[in-house]
Amino acid sequence: MKKIVFLFLTLAFFISCDKEKDVFSETFEVKNNLNLDRAFETVEIDISKIPLEDFLLVDLKTKERIITQLVDTDLDGQNDILLFQPKIKANSSKKYYLTFAETTKESAPVHCYSRFVPERTDDYAWENNRVAFRTYGPVAQKMIEDGVKGGTLSSGIDGWLKRVDYPIINKWYKKTTEGKGSYHKDTGEGLDNFHVGTSRGVGGIAVKVDTSFYFSKNFTSYKTITTGPIRTSFVLTYANWDANGKEISETKHISLDYGQNLSRFEIELKGTDVVSAGLTLHKKKGITAQHKNWISYWEPLDDSELGQGIVATDAYFINSEKYLTSKKDESNLFMDLRVVNNKVVYYAGFGWKKSNQFKNQQEWESYLNDFSLKIKNPLKIVLK
Repeated sequence: MKKIVFLFLTLAFFISCDKEKDVFSETFEVKNNLNLDRAFETVEIDISKIPLEDFLLVDLKTKERIITQLVDTDLDGQNDILLFQPKIKANSSKKYYLTFAETTKESAPVHCYSRFVPERTDDYAWENNRVAFRTYGPVAQKMIEDGVKGGTLSSGIDGWLKRVDYPIINKWYKKTTEGKGSYHKDTGEGLDNFHVGTSRGVGGIAVKVDTSFYFSKNFTSYKTITTGPIRTSFVLTYANWDANGKEISETKHISLDYGQNLSRFEIELKGTDVVSAGLTLHKKKGITAQHKNWISYWEPLDDSELGQGIVATDAYFINSEKYLTSKKDESNLFMDLRVVNNKVVYYAGFGWKKSNQFKNQQEWESYLNDFSLKIKNPLKIVLK
């Protein structure tokens, strides 16, 4: 069963070190206080004060080695956090043992991957074992502005509908750029049949002034933070843009974890106290759902069906709005979000029926509802 929370927790680890042996160890407990089984929820441990590069995480009861990922979040050459995904039954807990890895660990497959794609103009694409996304860079924008065929002008988020659990980004781009096929045709792995245009796609943002929505153009630069078995993350920067007289600055910190259908968006914003994250309504033939903390759009798409969703916590959620217009690609279902200390955080993504992850609208909306519940009730970490 798919669990859906990106838990961004920081744990100050006080580790006892034996300098002569250069080893350390610490036992801690992860508690699940919900009446729901939990899995695929990423826990972060702060290891910035530990001058070691290799760690081993072990389930204290079963002695099973747990897959982990080290991340240098600020790219200063020093790893800052250790990631892992516990599996914990409802209303229960597990104990883990963290120690220095004295033996060589087997490398885990890189399921969570992202990169800049210069061979396809200048996309930035990311994926995990369930979903894939992309958005567009400055060369694609300039091509449109110069009237050159093949460009894209959009800060919307595109969904790549994969139905395999292995990476497809490099494979799909290669076959398309080399003329050996097209990612717009499904040959068994999925396809890109999700139209973005100037819409917000799956989670792009806009600022509303009076009755109109305004938004940025393509990203201007990128920075890849990490890829690995548990998470990929990166940063996209945008040129300052105008919202009917308001100058808006925007920097997106995006991550996607293993087992999730929703990317996490942490956006640094100046120039506005409220921002709207949107879901494109395409041909307006789908079903919208608006609840506190989450919104959904379930629609027919070619020979299958697709659910889109956005989830946010109480700290950011204000309300939602279905915006319909005759302007091409500008009808969106919006979630209005409070900007707190020049930052807003939300989660956005999709579920494709043909991938066999969700059978129907009800399963998709249940997924979003559970996601909302879990980010309100994060796993608790207790040092032992």
